[in-house]
Amino acid sequence: MISKFKTVGLVGKSNHQGTTDTLKKLNAFLTSFDIEVKIAHKTHTDDEYANQEMLFSFGNLCDLVIVVGGDGNMLGAARAFSKCGVPVIGVNRGNLGFLTDLNPEAFESALKKVLAGDYKLEERFLLDICCKNQEGCVRSGSAVNEAVLHSGQVARMLEFEVFIDDTFMFSQRADGLILCTPTGSTAYSLSGGGPILTPGLEVICLQPMYPHSLSHRPIVVDAHSTIKLVISKPQVNMGVSCDGHASLPLDKGDVVEIKMQEQKLKLLHPKDYSYYNVIRRKLNWGSKLY
Repeated sequence: MISKFKTVGLVGKSNHQGTTDTLKKLNAFLTSFDIEVKIAHKTHTDDEYANQEMLFSFGNLCDLVIVVGGDGNMLGAARAFSKCGVPVIGVNRGNLGFLTDLNPEAFESALKKVLAGDYKLEERFLLDICCKNQEGCVRSGSAVNEAVLHSGQVARMLEFEVFIDDTFMFSQRADGLILCTPTGSTAYSLSGGGPILTPGLEVICLQPMYPHSLSHRPIVVDAHSTIKLVISKPQVNMGVSCDGHASLPLDKGDVVEIKMQEQKLKLLHPKDYSYYNVIRRKLNWGSKLY
């Protein structure tokens, strides 16, 4: 077989035995086709910024990156690899596996076809989150799934205003607000009653968290919009979390600005991949009646 990808990177947590075994199998499989393999030995640190910088540099050395792990591992990798433009495919070592297609026990046949160029390329957009004060952007992050405005305390209500392209939309008293991409619509937002958004849509869903008024419902807006959150009464520990991981603290007078990230995640799938098959299987929906 002649591979379309000359250099393939492998990413996975080295302290997980199942992941380590899969990485070894992938390394042997890839080298048997004379593919240069690079392994990211450290894929997690306590410093999110340092971790992202390391993955970004690693991705620039590869034509393709294979992420071994669950959706959480893929999210962390995607935030870095989207910015360097390298395509990514996942081997599922987690629970749900919405973003990781390949079976760790039988990946060879599907991966061989992908390496030969027989695959589907899907682009997923991310969110850019910037916390601003009067002097400009002071803290920033990115998210594949969602950005969540939260109080940092259980059952502590926030008061905030939402603007779309500098036009006032609504004010709200709630425990927080979830702003999710189509990729994240099957994650935290779904548990809060948000809609499932198919990946090809360029929209953002605003999902209130336990709003004080029952009239408030999720609303879907154009992802090319600029969303601003203005905090009316700041709480001590409030902030904005990115994919449930990195949290950006908010100070009095800060404004949160959310928009579509310019660079998109290039996600590879086997040719027989179907998003509808995935959600039907993962969410235990009914099969065809006839």
